[in-house]
Amino acid sequence: MERAWIAGEPVALDAAIGEAAKLIAASMQPLIAGLGTDVAGVRAAISLAQRVGGVIDHMHAESLLRNLDVVRSSGVMLTTPTEAEMRADTLLVAGPVPQTGLFQQLVSGSSGRSAGGKARRIFWLCPGRDAATAAAGRNDVKVVGGALRDLPALLAALRARLAGRAVAKTATSIRSLEQLSRDLKASRFGVATWAVAHIDPLAIEMLCGLVDDLNATTRFSTLPLLPADNAVGALHACGWMTGLPMRTGFGRGHAHHDPWLFDSRRLIGGDETDCVIWISAYHAEAPSWPGAPPTVALTADGAAFRVPPRVHITVGVPAIDHAAIHYLPSTGTLAAAAASQPSTRIAVADAISRIAAALPDDGARRC
Repeated sequence: MERAWIAGEPVALDAAIGEAAKLIAASMQPLIAGLGTDVAGVRAAISLAQRVGGVIDHMHAESLLRNLDVVRSSGVMLTTPTEAEMRADTLLVAGPVPQTGLFQQLVSGSSGRSAGGKARRIFWLCPGRDAATAAAGRNDVKVVGGALRDLPALLAALRARLAGRAVAKTATSIRSLEQLSRDLKASRFGVATWAVAHIDPLAIEMLCGLVDDLNATTRFSTLPLLPADNAVGALHACGWMTGLPMRTGFGRGHAHHDPWLFDSRRLIGGDETDCVIWISAYHAEAPSWPGAPPTVALTADGAAFRVPPRVHITVGVPAIDHAAIHYLPSTGTLAAAAASQPSTRIAVADAISRIAAALPDDGARRC
C-alpha cells in the first residue's frame, strides 16, 4: 500500500508527486541528498539533477571521498574480499572498525586460515577502547597502540623501522615496533584494512605507503571497509554518467565537482539551496542538519525528521520490496538482487521518474 503525505497530512501518491514537482520547478538550486538507494534510483536522481541544474550528494560522501582522495593523489593497491578471505595469512587492521559484515568475514572466514592452511595472524593498530575490548581474549589478535589519535605517529614509526631508520620515543615501544615489523615482513600475503569513516586522508595515505613499502620484499594489499547505503554503487553510477563522483552540481549547464562547494551540510547551513530531495531507501535515515528548506523525502518506512518534510513518500527497500542492483561489500562488486519480500511500495527510481514527468517542459531549470 502506497503511503504519502503533504505537510504531514496523508494524501494520494499522485498528489504527493505533483506537489514535489511544483517545489522542484520553483527552485533555483535543488539539492538531491542522502542518495541512499540502488543503482536505478541513483541514475534517476542524477538525470533529474542534470535536468533541473541541481546538486547531488551522498550521505556518506565525506568518508567515501577520503579514500578517493588517496586514490587520486598517490594511488592504492586493492584486493577483493574473496581474495583477502581465502588467501591472506596476515590481516593488518588500522583504527576502530565495525564488528559486523565484511570485517567479521575477514576475521572469521575460512576458519581463520589462508589458502596454504596457515593460521591467519591479525595485528590491530590503535583500535580504541571498544574495539580493544572486542579483541581481548582472542589469541589470534595482537593489539598494538591504543587511541586512534596515536595512529599517524605509529604508522610513521613503523614505516621508519621497516626502512631501517632510527625512531624517536613513541607511545608504542621500540621493541613492539621491531617485532611488528618482522611479523609483517614475514607475511606471504598480507591485507591492510580500515573503516574509511574513522581515519583521515593523511592516515590512509600513510597506511597505503606502508603497504607499498612491504611490497618491496613480500606481497601486501589493502581492502578498505566502505560505507553502507550503496555509497560505492552511487559512486560508480556518478562516474559512468558524469565522469565525476558525488558532490557534483549541474547549475553551470555541465557537471562540476567540488567536495567543499557541494557539501550538502554546507549548502543547507549557508542557505544556498531552496529545495531538498532527501533519499534514504535502505535505513530510513533522516538528515542530521537542524533545519532545511522545503524538502521532498523519499524514504523507507520509519524515518523520523527533526523538521517535517513538505512532501514525504514511503518507498520500497531495494532487494526487499523490489529487485535491485547495488554494491555488495561481501564480494566487492555490483550485483543484482531479487526482492525477498515483494510489495507494492514504489521504488525510488519510479518515484523520481514520475516527479520528472510532472515537471514543466522546460525542465524547471532557473539558471
